Amino acid sequence: MKIDLATRIAVVTGSSGQLGRTMARSLAECGADVALCYYRNAAYAQELKERIERDYGVRAMALKLDVTNQASILEARDEVRRVLGIADIVVTNAVVQVPHWTSVLEQEPEAYESQFRSCVMHNVFMAKAFVPDMITKGHGRLIGINTECAMQNFPAQSAYVSGKRGMDGVLRVLAKEVGKHNITVNQVAPGWTISDSCRNPDGSERNLAQDFPYIERVPMGRRGTDQEIANAVCFLASDLAGFITGVYLPVCGGDVMPCI
Repeated sequence: MKIDLATRIAVVTGSSGQLGRTMARSLAECGADVALCYYRNAAYAQELKERIERDYGVRAMALKLDVTNQASILEARDEVRRVLGIADIVVTNAVVQVPHWTSVLEQEPEAYESQFRSCVMHNVFMAKAFVPDMITKGHGRLIGINTECAMQNFPAQSAYVSGKRGMDGVLRVLAKEVGKHNITVNQVAPGWTISDSCRNPDGSERNLAQDFPYIERVPMGRRGTDQEIANAVCFLASDLAGFITGVYLPVCGGDVMPCI
């Protein structure tokens, strides 16, 4: 068996980010046409589009998208329809970064608002835009990128966790609402992940002193990689995962383990 996404059309928000670009490339490597949604880094998104088309022989497009704005998302959907066709894989990866993580008593209210908009409303708006077409098509995959932090609830994480736990609730309800249409809704929850910023120019991992307290508590004794996160996304996007929905899937080497 192999993951075959030929004939599928995927939309990935935050595609110019370090995790987003790896997921987009991996979906393309499996045969999907890919819409690369970015907010600021237009030059990199265009470069990634050209590289994907060259390396994998699929169609790609780069488009600017504000995931906190419903009108922007609806415009993007229309452009995806025009250039690629009806999307049947949506990966909600983008999030507004919290610049200052601190206690509940000291965290700025704006941080909670940004997380609500970019985690909860991002997923609501993407569902409203893309799921109706999936219903018509009789096939769809919505994959939200969550975080292990949503289970850990450590000090100073309240803004980030509040958004991601709200996102979890929306997507679990959506999974129950649209399953009858052959649409699955799942979440991938990375741990602290190695991506381009953690690598040397030759691709090898930089060993950072701050890694070790984290690694010591991970049962598999290491940090995961962006490719391992992308592998889980590709699996959930494929027919191999056709009877899996409503799942929160940690990809963190066992650092968190949902229990029954």
